[in-house]
Amino acid sequence: MITQYILSDLYRYCGNTTLKSFIKTYLFNRGFNFSVWMRLASTRGLVAKLAYPIFYYKKKKYGIDIHCTTQIGYGLFIGHGGPLVVNPTTIIGNNVNLSQFTTIGANGGRQAAVIGDNVYIGPNVCIIDHVTIGDNATIGAGSVVTKDIPENATAVGNYAKVINYNNVGGSVNRRWSIPQ
Repeated sequence: MITQYILSDLYRYCGNTTLKSFIKTYLFNRGFNFSVWMRLASTRGLVAKLAYPIFYYKKKKYGIDIHCTTQIGYGLFIGHGGPLVVNPTTIIGNNVNLSQFTTIGANGGRQAAVIGDNVYIGPNVCIIDHVTIGDNATIGAGSVVTKDIPENATAVGNYAKVINYNNVGGSVNRRWSIPQ
């Protein structure tokens, strides 16, 4: 099962799942490199115990603060290799793009955001508290999200407001088909 998650992440970066693509992407893309170790550290047993120290090192090296217990679906894409901060109580759907300098947090011990499938989150976005971002949504660069964003919406601004429903997940490329 963990291999499906890693392959889905690889597919989002390069559009295929060949060994050659894996090696090239692993060596030259920080976002994918990090996600491989995050996925391995999120398993149980010996693999997790061996992977966790490397995962922790990668977190510090790349400035990507996503805990290995965060619920993340298939096809995670970390644009430009971070830096990112994601609260461990965040729930992230399938085929989600997280751009650089994004923060997903919560105040006062509350649960953080629930992010749907095929969501694009632009650079420098702050998502605060328990908000829901619907499937196929696009969050524009520099937005501060404090309220729910409906499905198929494009939201921008500080505070984020829905500006249209025209781009229905158009910013999410190479979507991984979820295995049945």
